[in-house]
Amino acid sequence: MKRHSASPDQLPLRLVDNTDAELERIIEARVAERAEVQAIQWRFRLVIIESVMMATLVIAAGIALDLPMSKTLTGAATVGIGCFLTGLMLIGLTGAASRLLAKLRRKS
Repeated sequence: MKRHSASPDQLPLRLVDNTDAELERIIEARVAERAEVQAIQWRFRLVIIESVMMATLVIAAGIALDLPMSKTLTGAATVGIGCFLTGLMLIGLTGAASRLLAKLRRKS
């Protein structure tokens, strides 16, 4: 197979270089940290959206069943708060489990 020679104006492509390894490690650590923060933010947003949707469904069901508005709103608030709190607990448990697994991986 014939190889084409590079133009003298073109910068050389260095695929592996020991001097850039430290810089790559720092960049990867920063990107991983930023991605983790964004993942937590998105989980929190999803919990809020889920809670609002569940409360809205309870309100819609109460209106469709012609229930008193006070009972409907009380039920919607209870469901929304319960959904929000369980979502927060799941986010916390997920974070704790991931830290535990990371710690176990480092030991082995």
